[in-house]
Amino acid sequence: ARGLLAEALGLWRGPALADTPDALSAIAALDEARLAAVEDWAEAELASSATGAALLPALAEAAVAHPLRERLHALYFRALLAAGQGAEALARFEALRRRLADELGADPGPALTSVHMRLLEPAPTPVRVRGNLRAPLTSFVGREPERAQIAAALSTSRLVTLCGPGGVGKTRLATSVAASTAPPGGTWIAELASITDPEGVARVAAEAVGAFDDEPADRRAPGDTFERLADALAARPVLLVLDNCEHVIGAAADLADRLLGRCPDLRILATSREPLAITGETVCHIGPLGTRAAPRLFADRAAAARPGFTVTETNADVVAALCDRLDRLPLAIELAAAKLRTLDLAQVAERLDDRFLLLTGGSRTALPRHQTLRAVVAWSWDLLEPAERDLAEAASVFAGGLSIDAAAWLGASLDTLTALADKSILQPGAAGRFHMLETIREYGQDRLAETGRLVKAHEAHAAYALDLAESAAPHLRGADQVVWMRRLEAERGNLLAAFHFAVGGGDADTAVRLAAAMCVYWLYTGASLEISGRLEAALAVPGPAPAESRVVVQGMAVVNRMLCGSFQADGIIAEFEEVARAAEPYRDHPLLAIADPLLRMFIDDHDGGFTSIQERMGHPDPWVRAVMWLLRALLLEDRGEMTAMRVDLARAAVGFKEVGDRYGRYHSLTWLAQVGLMFGDLEPAVAALEESIRLQRELSPGAAAVQTRTILASALLRQGRNAEARAAMEEVIAEAEADHDHPSSARQALFAHLGLGDLARLEGRLEDAEQHYAAANWLREDSGGIVPPQWTALMSRARIFTALAKGDEDGARRLLADSFDSALEALDMPVLAKVAIAAGSFAAAGGDDGAAAELLGVADQLRGAPDRFDVDAAILERA
Repeated sequence: ARGLLAEALGLWRGPALADTPDALSAIAALDEARLAAVEDWAEAELASSATGAALLPALAEAAVAHPLRERLHALYFRALLAAGQGAEALARFEALRRRLADELGADPGPALTSVHMRLLEPAPTPVRVRGNLRAPLTSFVGREPERAQIAAALSTSRLVTLCGPGGVGKTRLATSVAASTAPPGGTWIAELASITDPEGVARVAAEAVGAFDDEPADRRAPGDTFERLADALAARPVLLVLDNCEHVIGAAADLADRLLGRCPDLRILATSREPLAITGETVCHIGPLGTRAAPRLFADRAAAARPGFTVTETNADVVAALCDRLDRLPLAIELAAAKLRTLDLAQVAERLDDRFLLLTGGSRTALPRHQTLRAVVAWSWDLLEPAERDLAEAASVFAGGLSIDAAAWLGASLDTLTALADKSILQPGAAGRFHMLETIREYGQDRLAETGRLVKAHEAHAAYALDLAESAAPHLRGADQVVWMRRLEAERGNLLAAFHFAVGGGDADTAVRLAAAMCVYWLYTGASLEISGRLEAALAVPGPAPAESRVVVQGMAVVNRMLCGSFQADGIIAEFEEVARAAEPYRDHPLLAIADPLLRMFIDDHDGGFTSIQERMGHPDPWVRAVMWLLRALLLEDRGEMTAMRVDLARAAVGFKEVGDRYGRYHSLTWLAQVGLMFGDLEPAVAALEESIRLQRELSPGAAAVQTRTILASALLRQGRNAEARAAMEEVIAEAEADHDHPSSARQALFAHLGLGDLARLEGRLEDAEQHYAAANWLREDSGGIVPPQWTALMSRARIFTALAKGDEDGARRLLADSFDSALEALDMPVLAKVAIAAGSFAAAGGDDGAAAELLGVADQLRGAPDRFDVDAAILERA
């Protein structure tokens, strides 16, 4: 039961359903299940352990959180009694009895009463637990999952090794777990940290367990140490802790292997910065403290350094940020807390940029390598082989972690890479990537700076990033697009760090080439002002760079600004013309081949756009030809030539499928579906939209595909599936609200509010419709106003119908004027057609059926498709 419950609790991470805080009943059920498991685990521990000291931190914390839960408090009192704190248990029982009476008007239940009777019994003569573990001088904070994991491992394995970086708290965790395990033979710790000779490992262990207690040192037989140690450990079940094995790892591994073979009832708990790597070993990797436990540890140690210090609402964020910057390493947190003797919290936080200078002055009784943060890391560094040290220092400038491919690019072997992971210098992550704690990264860079190699290391890192980006660029338009998109996403931190290093260091060649190579990836992941800033920063770096790359960056900078809504920015047309002239010699470059027609479409130069597209229809790159079909379709849409647009969209979708570009194909399918909806081809439109959403999520797992999902909801609405349409749009809004910090969230919700407003209007719920339109209008302002005029036209047009339904003719007339002006500014024929339909409804409401009929006909001509979905049936009949 202990093992299973410990394993179950070890799987718990953080608060239940943290991403869905509104699921209150589900959260309550999960919290109750976990609390019951904690109680069952404590019950099992108390039934099988001679001491309750190890249970006290977890039970005390739970008791504070649940002050009236009787079973929990009964277990807490039993643990206090088992730990020899019967008086404390009695005092806490009396406090609980009064609280139950005051708050609930109730007496303690049977479980508490039974424990109370046990508390009143005379204390038995204490039995001395055999062993040499020292009583802790400070409280033990956090690590409940790790304690449970280690306890479960010890119940099934005879050798358990705790591995982790220096300062992570392996020794304290091991002794805490060992203290809660009291086998008949006792619990002993052999502290190996001070050994310099591997031959001394067995001797220290033998002295720790008292193998020579009855024999003076000058009478000990040479070579007899192991035999005496084995005899001492073989008599009964014993737990032996081998602490700090890393610097004598071979000797420690040999000793553990031989002892386990000789002593069948022996269990060994080892701590090391790398595994012992022998048969039968279970390795528990110990990482930083959790996000809740780290601030608790800081608060506990800070209160000791500066009495009265507490974590409050005003300083909680500072404390949490400080702990995060220290990688939530217990030793670093304790050293930082100790600085509160002379500095205030803000001063400590401000000085963390030089953490090694700040975090000194540990315990006087600690080994020198545990007295400062720098010494802790230096101890691990000095144990590395030369090749391992070289890779560790090179990896310290990799801001986004190190992949196996990156290590190979640096000339390191896979064995060297995995050795650094085994030695806790690198932390293994997902998809074969390795990361460094910030503390270790800073130390590595300090070593590079001390030897004058830091700049060269950054240059090598930038060269790796440039090679990766330029290798990826052609693949982003082809069949293995997804593979390279994932790779660039994984390397995002490194790519940006290399780019900023090149810009800051005045390396124009690297900055411009890297920006040019990343243009497609940045375009696919969404235009933003941040990307515009990067492109313009690259162009601003003085110095030689390939002319073709400069033109690519310049062209994509203009495209990105236009995609962000800068349609009328001063000078943008002149800049576009400059790009077009500069790009002419490089028309074979795919991005420069599409730049001219794309930019002409943005500035509504339809004739120039058609000409430019026609000139490129014979381009040798099939991806460019597919883009031309898509761009021509969009220009045809602006003219209202929907039938021709359909044909070109189908060609584009096929072209993108043939080259394997999912990005281009999903855009083509989304547009194709929208045209299909206008012609009433609902089922093919729904199928195209579902395929588009699938492709978007293939490109980016978890992608919201918000705009496409909103269009799909519109298609469902046309099919009469109102409930499904409503649920889909409400889901989009909920996701946008949950991700409100993302710059595009407001625009995402805007689409859905417009759709929900139309749905409410069609169902006759006019007040609900107005609320959704008002929300959409507010979100437009919240998004910074970067919304194309088409949306202004559609928003005003939607409100015309509600105004007419309420009999507000003056309001409808004003909205019609606003909608017409915005549609005319956009020169978007389908949008203008929608405004014409609203104008027809306005005319019909005024009794002018002839004008209504004429306006509906105008809408058909403007749009090029007979879309009558939102036209009132009575108006159609009269017209």
